[in-house]
Amino acid sequence: MNKKPELQRGLEQRHITLMSLGAAIGVGLFLGSAGAIKLAGPAILIAYALGGAVIFIIMRSLGEMAVNNPVAGSFSRYARDYLGPLAGFITGWNYWFLWIVTCMAEITAVGVYMQLWFPDSPKWLWALAALIVMVMVNLIAVKAYGEFEFWFALIKILAIISMIVLGLGVILFGIGNGGIAVGFSNLWSHGGFFPNGIQGVFMSLPIVMFAYLGIEMIGITAGEAKNPEKVIPKAIDTVLWRILLFYVGALLVIMSIYPWNEVGSTGSPFVLMFDKIGLRYAAGIINFVVLTAALSSCNGGIFSTGRMLFNLAEQKQAPKLFAKISKGGVPATAIMASAFVLLIGVALNYFVAEKVFVWVTSISTFGAIWTWAIILITQLKFRKSLSKAQVSKLKYKAFMYPVGPYLALAFLSLVMILMAYFPDTRIALIVGPIWILFVYIMYQVIYKNKK
Repeated sequence: MNKKPELQRGLEQRHITLMSLGAAIGVGLFLGSAGAIKLAGPAILIAYALGGAVIFIIMRSLGEMAVNNPVAGSFSRYARDYLGPLAGFITGWNYWFLWIVTCMAEITAVGVYMQLWFPDSPKWLWALAALIVMVMVNLIAVKAYGEFEFWFALIKILAIISMIVLGLGVILFGIGNGGIAVGFSNLWSHGGFFPNGIQGVFMSLPIVMFAYLGIEMIGITAGEAKNPEKVIPKAIDTVLWRILLFYVGALLVIMSIYPWNEVGSTGSPFVLMFDKIGLRYAAGIINFVVLTAALSSCNGGIFSTGRMLFNLAEQKQAPKLFAKISKGGVPATAIMASAFVLLIGVALNYFVAEKVFVWVTSISTFGAIWTWAIILITQLKFRKSLSKAQVSKLKYKAFMYPVGPYLALAFLSLVMILMAYFPDTRIALIVGPIWILFVYIMYQVIYKNKK
């Protein structure tokens, strides 16, 4: 009798460590950081550090459950097990929607970035090419996906490390500035460290949290990790200090060299940085890096949507054909279904307006906040279901339980209130709940009584 194909455990330590880091270092840092700096000034460093600390609490909560039960559906499966079928259904479909929307934004961005080198080419063509290549990578085998993501992440990381090292050369030794050390005075010389007050820091939080979207993907890799008990904790525990190094370190260097009120007025802060030290083709280099960041995000999104549809189908909360696994050990039908929906993103390149990108990112942030909140609530419920003896046997535990998860939930509530306050992000609190309501109706009408 032929054995039924199963998901391959083909992801190694280096894949998951780099994927977790790559997920947290996206276009939000390379391009989105300029908008955040305008709102908070140098105090944006506090916002990124605070956001990073909250994300660490969320990831430790997810890690506790993922090490205990490493499955492909991750937080959707845990929500079903500890909060009920409806919570698992909404969380799974919401996460699928989140990545579909984000991938649409990313493949649109690919078309924009390629315009630098091929100004007369149609954007939709590059978006379509990016989608086809990423789908093919995901269909081969999970190890192929892991390899692509490893190298994509490495490019981003090397770019940031280079920028920090070269920037410190300008700050401490005056390299590219006639030998005159710039120092750190720009951090407080233009209206102080808090030029827009503490409210500027609060205003920047929705943008800051969007930058961390995707980090929860570590949980989804648990079902295909070679040694989840060892790999998942290591990936999560290294994320916080690396985020602090890359986000806080990079922005500290940029704002020390350039007055904060000049950053963002002439493109990406990273292009400014490389220009400063006289590096030719700075715009081209950073364009290549942000291109890989967009491709990486799209690659991760196709991976995540495929696994989430597979998990939902296994739980009889999506059409059962999505539960099929190819000979290569990947949920091929689920991946193709997500890719088909993403073709809408390619079509949008014909008539996408600038405003749509802001809407897309804010809707993604709403989806991410829902997911993060569910992770925290599920972990609290999971821990309460255990006896003292079972708690002592947990191989990996949530951080500062139960205070940490409750503080993180309070912080996420604050971000939602702030999103409601600003017109540009308010759209997310209209579209997001409408989508949740649609999924709720879909559950009640189609899936509630399926066994």
